[in-house]
Amino acid sequence: MISREALLDKKRIVVKIGSSSLTHPETGSLNLEKMERLVRILTDIRNQGKDVILVSSGAIAVGRKALGLMERPKLRAVKQACAAVGQARLMMVYQKLFAEYNQVAAQILMTKYTMINDISRSNAKNTFEELFRMGVIPIVNENDTVSTEELDLDFGDNDTLSAIVTALVEGDLLILLSDIDGLYTDDPKENQDAVLISCVDEINEDLCSMAKDSTSSVGTGGMTTKISAAKIATASGANMVITNGDNVRHIYHIIEGKEVGTLFLAHKQNNFNIMDYITTKQYEK
Repeated sequence: MISREALLDKKRIVVKIGSSSLTHPETGSLNLEKMERLVRILTDIRNQGKDVILVSSGAIAVGRKALGLMERPKLRAVKQACAAVGQARLMMVYQKLFAEYNQVAAQILMTKYTMINDISRSNAKNTFEELFRMGVIPIVNENDTVSTEELDLDFGDNDTLSAIVTALVEGDLLILLSDIDGLYTDDPKENQDAVLISCVDEINEDLCSMAKDSTSSVGTGGMTTKISAAKIATASGANMVITNGDNVRHIYHIIEGKEVGTLFLAHKQNNFNIMDYITTKQYEK
């Protein structure tokens, strides 16, 4: 059995939370109590001397609610309008909550072009490093207001983005807060005999076949995108854990070495090149 005690020593942690974990399913409004707990936990981890990045979805969902749209928009222009409204509101809430704990937060909006362009990629990495040095917690999201799917310049989901950010900053642990406890042998919503997989040593075709796409009305990333994120994160040298975002204290449990969610073990490739995972599209949209 694989020991999780190695997670105790992780120094640079990326946490990704999805739209469905940030909002109330009944109304689509922000779950402020959960956000407050999340902010308090991340600040406490930062106070331990660890570097922390939060990759947060929710801009489109928040904007959609503010604009009175009942369903997730399909037209790109409407999505981008929702993102423009929602990103400002989302960051306003995060800034206020982090300020309650005397923690400085920063906003970083990225597009695929940020990673494709050598100068932009280098500048992004340098910015992250300087923020870490200053004790700041970066809050990352895709820049939905300018991303352009038709030109293949968006990431498609924040699972992928969080893995790429982990690789960029040479993080050693990526935690994906999802709407499910982890990776199961089958869809637990349809098969009561489905078993939670505690640890994944190798990502193979059999494992990928277990992934089921999400049907959430607010999120875009299903289990398929999380497996693809695991490929990137583990190849870059980071461990990755998928766990249920209903209880954000799972973040504590993970870094304390407790058996929570599904752990994907790092297998750092000596010739790892982040561009291979962007230009060759080895991730699912």
